[in-house]
Amino acid sequence: MKLFIHKISNWEYWPFQVLYVPIYFLWAYYAIKARSIFFFNASNPKIKNGGFMMESKKQIYDLLPKKYYPKTILIKENTTLKKIVDLVVEKGIYFPLIAKPDIGLRGSGVKKIKTVSELKEYAEKANFDFLLQDLIPFQNEVGIFYVRHPLQKTGKITGIVSKEFLIVKGDGKSTIEELIKQTPRFKLQFDVLKEEYGDQLSHILYKDETFNLVPFGNHSRGAKFLDGSNLITPKLTAMMNEIATQIPEFYFGRFDIMYNTFEELERGENFQIVELNGAASEPTHIYDPKHSVWFAWRELARHITYMYEISVENHKMGVPYLDYKVGMREYRLHLTQNNKIMNF
Repeated sequence: MKLFIHKISNWEYWPFQVLYVPIYFLWAYYAIKARSIFFFNASNPKIKNGGFMMESKKQIYDLLPKKYYPKTILIKENTTLKKIVDLVVEKGIYFPLIAKPDIGLRGSGVKKIKTVSELKEYAEKANFDFLLQDLIPFQNEVGIFYVRHPLQKTGKITGIVSKEFLIVKGDGKSTIEELIKQTPRFKLQFDVLKEEYGDQLSHILYKDETFNLVPFGNHSRGAKFLDGSNLITPKLTAMMNEIATQIPEFYFGRFDIMYNTFEELERGENFQIVELNGAASEPTHIYDPKHSVWFAWRELARHITYMYEISVENHKMGVPYLDYKVGMREYRLHLTQNNKIMNF
């Protein structure tokens, strides 16, 4: 009951469908103006459906210069373990590594794989194509939202989210399970953590010893999102423009980046792109607990307006909107894919 009340009283935990109710009306308004429900696909012409649904992460990685993201291989569904291991060795990827669905859903299905047996279990369970990646060695993560008008040579950063991982700190007497249950944000993840870690949760950490339970910054997996928009600087903006303008016809989306220090990130050093998200990107700085739901709605409306304006401009230059029948077929495939990943 305490957890239920915590979720109701903190809007960041509201279901997606509830949070977005006011935004649906704005979307309908723009759809009427554009004469297309699926106007969003014109926002990023080189990404399937603009990056709103059924987009392949591997295809997006292939648009990026290789130096900016970890070594990545695509594993098709039902690939044998021997073939997978051969590909991993050939690519020079080492354990521990990251496995995640090629067509993803808010961090679901992402797992740190430490052994061949864990890789075998993941591959046998996955009824979808997935990626295997080098584990990025940097400790800090941000999401940087980037927008560029098609007629402009440079764009701007419209928001930054910094992320606190789901890390417990030992007191020398409490088990990891007890430490998890001390914090509502962590306790909401307990069932998933119990399934993943099992008896490890009964381990007692030394005083001040830390343990990272989820080594990637995903809100639905327990990470705390903090508004880092105060970190926007001309130097960082110039660095992001340098990256974004190398990506063919990319105008709207969020870069999730892991880095060593912010100063190095500004200089374009010691960082890697975890993912690039397109039209479905959220300005995730809204989920900072200090923000009201009114702030969230304003920011969501602001960014959907950017997407609409970019899509309309690209449409004027010859980029077609997604045909209604094709769009509905893609949407049904999107729902099927989501069900697979949620069940996984």
